[in-house]
Amino acid sequence: MDEVELVGAQKTLSPVLRAKALDNLLPDPILGDKYAEQAMRRLDPGYDTGRFGTSQIGLAAVVRAKAHDDWARTFLDEHPDAVVLHLGCGLDARVYRIDPPATVDWYDLDYPAVIELRQQFLPPREHYTLIASSVTDLTWLDRVPHDRPVLMIAEGLVPYLTETDLRRLLTTGVDTFPTGQIQFDTVAVWAWRTSKWDPTLRKYGTRFHCGFDDPASIAAWHPRLEYVDETPMNDSPLLMAKAPTNVRRMYRLLNLLPGMRRSTRIVRFRF
Repeated sequence: MDEVELVGAQKTLSPVLRAKALDNLLPDPILGDKYAEQAMRRLDPGYDTGRFGTSQIGLAAVVRAKAHDDWARTFLDEHPDAVVLHLGCGLDARVYRIDPPATVDWYDLDYPAVIELRQQFLPPREHYTLIASSVTDLTWLDRVPHDRPVLMIAEGLVPYLTETDLRRLLTTGVDTFPTGQIQFDTVAVWAWRTSKWDPTLRKYGTRFHCGFDDPASIAAWHPRLEYVDETPMNDSPLLMAKAPTNVRRMYRLLNLLPGMRRSTRIVRFRF
């Protein structure tokens, strides 16, 4: 494997990938993502294949991915001619899990170093394009069709953006396409402001840069943008059903704290 240097938030792709790889080893996996396991073995041949840890970059990341997958499948069933923009894709194998029809054009976008890893670890496929770019350098929009419905997916990305960059990304996206869906996960304001002390984020040399106590208010950023709904995260029934006893107990206790249960939310907008 060629050496690729990851920096800052890019480093979090490893624990997220590990979580999806561990899920694939379960007797009844949530994602059942064989590509995640294969990629993790290449990224870190000696990775620990033991239990999920209690960090939020663990089983919760798998539950988050499943929520995004389910919403994406629903949108593509209704818009089989869509353009998919998977922003800050990391080493996620969503395009292979969903396996969209040939009428869908799918674009995975991330920093050049991450795209280089994808080229090493994941196979090419038709109607699937990799874009090596910062999400905030919106010139990448010139490389995708503008005349079709769009599905914009940002999993594990938005908290690492500034509110200014997020507003510019969303409003430009709405202005660029005739119709579409935008789905992403975000954190509460307190989680953003205290992220510099978060031990997991500190381990990877990064922190959050924005958060929202009422993500639905983001719809006010553009007259065509409409908040649709959110799906459970920290209190997800799927998380509670699948988590080991110690992890389940931890989440139940944490969810008793004010603001913790909805400290991370997966939200959906349309236009």
